[in-house]
Amino acid sequence: MSSSINDRIAEGRLARQGLLSAEAVAQAADLVERVEAGDLETVRVVFADQHGLLRGKTVTARSLASIFRSGLNLPGTLLLKDTSNRTVFPIWDGQSPGVMATMAGAGDMLLVPDPSTFRALPWAPHSAWLMCDPFARDGRALPFAPRPVLRRAVEALAEKGLTLTVGLEVEFHVFARTAAGLEHSDAGMPGTPPATALLDQGYQYLSEANYDRLEPVMDMLRRHAEALDLPVRSTEVEMGPSQFEFTFEPADALTHADNMIMFRTMVKEVCAREGMHATFMCRPKAPGSASSGWHLHQSLVDGTGRNLFVPETEGALTPEASAWIAGLLAHATESCLLTTPTVNGYKRYQPFQLAPDRIEWGYDNRGAMVRALMAPGDPASRVENRVAEPAANPYFYFASQVLSGLAGLDATMTAPDPVETPYDNDATALPPSLIAAIEAFEAGDLYRRTLGADFVDYMSVLKRAEWKRYLATVSEWEHAEYFGIF
Repeated sequence: MSSSINDRIAEGRLARQGLLSAEAVAQAADLVERVEAGDLETVRVVFADQHGLLRGKTVTARSLASIFRSGLNLPGTLLLKDTSNRTVFPIWDGQSPGVMATMAGAGDMLLVPDPSTFRALPWAPHSAWLMCDPFARDGRALPFAPRPVLRRAVEALAEKGLTLTVGLEVEFHVFARTAAGLEHSDAGMPGTPPATALLDQGYQYLSEANYDRLEPVMDMLRRHAEALDLPVRSTEVEMGPSQFEFTFEPADALTHADNMIMFRTMVKEVCAREGMHATFMCRPKAPGSASSGWHLHQSLVDGTGRNLFVPETEGALTPEASAWIAGLLAHATESCLLTTPTVNGYKRYQPFQLAPDRIEWGYDNRGAMVRALMAPGDPASRVENRVAEPAANPYFYFASQVLSGLAGLDATMTAPDPVETPYDNDATALPPSLIAAIEAFEAGDLYRRTLGADFVDYMSVLKRAEWKRYLATVSEWEHAEYFGIF
């Protein structure tokens, strides 16, 4: 590592303000030296926004050192937009309090790069990703920036000497694209949805013949994922037509949140280059399509590396597993805004569809919200939360799991009895709609207490704007139901 590069970064604004640690400075200097000696042309300096989408700017490789010295300024309104890309917070009234005032007048925020996230892009080998954390332009923390929100939750767990290990099962669809959708009339907020066709028929769950037909696409995505150092465990044909599932080896929560962001983005970008459309939307409006879920496996590890969910006897829960499950259940309703943040996601909560529709847990039961997979002597003992949609922001989703489980531990809660008939009991139903989830989130106390009122109010404004736009749209159902008879 060149000492001159290290010194230049250490003398920069980010290091002087404590936004880049000494360890990060050293990593950054090593990275800059490697980039300057290589063939890389550009670096995509990006951050994960409130919806779990990557946004940012591309800089030339020779400018990389300046990013580590001074950060990168971007419009703060990027954190204030709903899924249609409309800014839904007041930025022109001059009356916004606190950190929101730094975004008045569409002012800048500051991106602070994390050198550990640097990835060369296998589908664009002249370019790379560098992920960042957003701060207010004066260097203050933003209470609703997704990556720092998860880091705060992980740090709260670490204060008790604990770490959450997670494993991912992610379902999504890949379709052939049948029209470019580039007419002027296709532009909008949002634009016209892509016109698509199936890559293969479905409802032949885990069929070898289906897999063989889809293998070229599976292999392409797997190889790109592995080139990004994503720990792919398996690739599978899921239930519905053109539906895929990738699973990943366990990792810590922050690592896998970054991995999920990179995986989703990679899949969409690579498929688009190949004339396909990949979607992590929960339930596409395509005839015969199946809903996609995102199953999160979770285990709690102490400072010695011991899995605290491994039971001593068959059919028993450790105190930690019982409290963790109880916390997930107790706070499931107010957490739904973070696990299932779209209007569409609530259409997956249907009985007898291998998806949950109520708040409960069971042993190895795919109909329950939380599925316990534990056995004496099994170091992989864990719980699987099946509540989320694959469009969820992983930083907010994982934070909800950490904070809910931690609340169960702090209150020494005990899990209720497990269920055997998940669709035939009196357990509390999951919220039936996005507005129900918003109201539960606003009324709950967990996130106000742990992440602060600014975070809760921010999410409320953001998602209520989405809900209001949904209500303002006349649906096909309404037109068919009323247009003819009235």
